[in-house]
Amino acid sequence: MPNTNMETHKSARVKSFIKALEQGAPHPPVRLMLNSLHPAEIAHLIESVPLTHREILWELVNSESGGEVLLHVNDEVRASLIEKMETTEIVAATENMDMDDLADFIKDLPTTVSFAVVNSLDKQDRQRLQSVLSYDEDSAGGLMNTDTITVRPDVALEVVQRYLRMQHKKIPANTDKIIVVDQADRYVGLLNITDLITHDPSQSVSEVLVTSQDGIPANLPAAQVAHLFEDRDLLSAPVIDENGKLLGRITIDDVVDVIRDEADHSIMRMAGLDEEDDMFAPVVVSTKRRAVWLGVNLVTALLASLVISFFDTALKAKYQLAILMPIVASMGGIAGSQTLTLAIRGIALGHIGSSNAKSLLVKEITIGALNGVLWALAVGGLSSWWFDPVTGAVIAGAIIINLLIAALSGITIPLALKKLNIDPALAGGVILTTVTDVIGFLAFLGLATIILL
Repeated sequence: MPNTNMETHKSARVKSFIKALEQGAPHPPVRLMLNSLHPAEIAHLIESVPLTHREILWELVNSESGGEVLLHVNDEVRASLIEKMETTEIVAATENMDMDDLADFIKDLPTTVSFAVVNSLDKQDRQRLQSVLSYDEDSAGGLMNTDTITVRPDVALEVVQRYLRMQHKKIPANTDKIIVVDQADRYVGLLNITDLITHDPSQSVSEVLVTSQDGIPANLPAAQVAHLFEDRDLLSAPVIDENGKLLGRITIDDVVDVIRDEADHSIMRMAGLDEEDDMFAPVVVSTKRRAVWLGVNLVTALLASLVISFFDTALKAKYQLAILMPIVASMGGIAGSQTLTLAIRGIALGHIGSSNAKSLLVKEITIGALNGVLWALAVGGLSSWWFDPVTGAVIAGAIIINLLIAALSGITIPLALKKLNIDPALAGGVILTTVTDVIGFLAFLGLATIILL
């Protein structure tokens, strides 16, 4: 219920802003109302309005929050907004960005503008930025921020407290632990903020530090980082290089973005779309993107039609085949999609691998066989009553065959695509539909040709 209320509130907010702009409301009140929102809320609003309103709203955003807003909008919207900004405006927008955010942001900038942004940084920040940029954006190194607070294990807790008060007027966001390193900056362990506050100040850091949490390798994929945070209920974690040297830290806000992006990616890729596409992109641009996917599906549909054309004699002789034929393909498609979705989710979560794929395959084939027999009896019985027992037997056999193939394909297709480094969420559905359609028609019309003619 809270989620529904939140979505209703967002929808009402978008509607109120669009209404105000369409009625020509004075800009100062709209600006005041707009900038009273959190940058993430402004970003959601900008993504949710048509292009003409979007340009007006963006001009009303205060410069001090412009950078945060740009970080929260999707890539395509960000690029369209940046295109209309002056270089000085872009540089100003990056002033207060964290290094991990700046590293992501700078990749979307034209070369000349990115140089201007880099030149606006001091030497230390340039080195930090280069450290983050040296790693893939979908890795722990690409997610990390360099705003770490470190202490040595041999100092007293009261020294750490005094150090924080004197040297750090503002502790970095999401700091629940202080990272402990040795003299060579190698990661040693963590000092919980709660332990720093509650333990005897005369105790040394080494007496209370936590050594059970390993550092995250900088090259670890972002999806696996998200799994670590989820499994271990982490709020932050240190990132280390191959020699154990501390590079930075990852915080929960960055991991939440990864989880959300992974979810958006899976949903959108199943339809052949990109999660970073602008919902209000120009009609021609959106048409071109979708036309490619429709073309792919047309090829697969033509393949199924080609199979049907081989049995034109049977279709002309037995009209009931044309009536019943879609049932076989539909049953196989639904059964296969269920298995495919399960497999894609398992692969994404790291639950499916070479060690357990065979067991899962046996299970799904067994389910396919049981469901095949169940629905073969149901559809076969209905067809026998509607037409004749022989036709009922033909469709019953075809359903059993197609549900078995659907189960087999639902597991093997995503595993094979993953091995070929092809996104199963993108290509799996199309291949599966083609297989179940072709096998379904081939089994049904083939059996009908053998038995009925």
